[in-house]
Amino acid sequence: MTETKRIALVTGANKGIGLEIARQLGEAGVIVLMGARNLQRGQDAAGDLAEAGLAVAAIEIDVNDEATIAAAAEKITGEYGRLDILVNNAGIVDGEDGPPSIATTAAARRLMETNFLGALAVTQAMLPLLRRAKAGRIVNLSTTLGSLAINGDPTSPYYEARLIGYNASKAALNMLTVQLAAELKDTAIVVNSVAPGYVRTDLTGGNGFMTPAEGARLPVTYALLGPDAVSGSFAEPQGNAPW
Repeated sequence: MTETKRIALVTGANKGIGLEIARQLGEAGVIVLMGARNLQRGQDAAGDLAEAGLAVAAIEIDVNDEATIAAAAEKITGEYGRLDILVNNAGIVDGEDGPPSIATTAAARRLMETNFLGALAVTQAMLPLLRRAKAGRIVNLSTTLGSLAINGDPTSPYYEARLIGYNASKAALNMLTVQLAAELKDTAIVVNSVAPGYVRTDLTGGNGFMTPAEGARLPVTYALLGPDAVSGSFAEPQGNAPW
């Protein structure tokens, strides 16, 4: 069964957009490993999806703890031998973030550690497994706020959203997408950044225009791209976003 079904790892999959990405991938027939810092919460979330008949399993992975990342890679290697899809979804906001003049450097450091370096660490650990897939897919969950062009555009509705730590961490994640896509251009792995939209989750404090299920649709679309898949793009619901 696992020889024909795709295997996906979704980080931060026990709630919010990550949970809905796991659900929709599972509904598409993918075996989904639901990454969570807290294994019990991951197991609870996976149990709910399994009861709905989806092929899911929880896996402990803290993107800030490289020992758990290495253990997860070893577990996936032993049980499946490859990875077809990696969704770098885990991310945080920080109450001490804000405009450059007042945001704490500690907050900026925490945001960069999780939103960029965490994704980098997971990607590096999973690349050997993705190379074993017929068509590897990496989706980095970004945001329109990670666009340098939009941050510098006074006519943009996002112009006043000055969160130096969060925005910079997502801009760095976009750089990972650009450079990794170029590095892997002669392989079967494609890499894209996806800005799902303004989604009502714990991350946004319950604010937003989209449900988590709606926000999961675009990342899932890119996770399931076919043989003519584009690589190195920055997508949002309205189309391509400017870097």
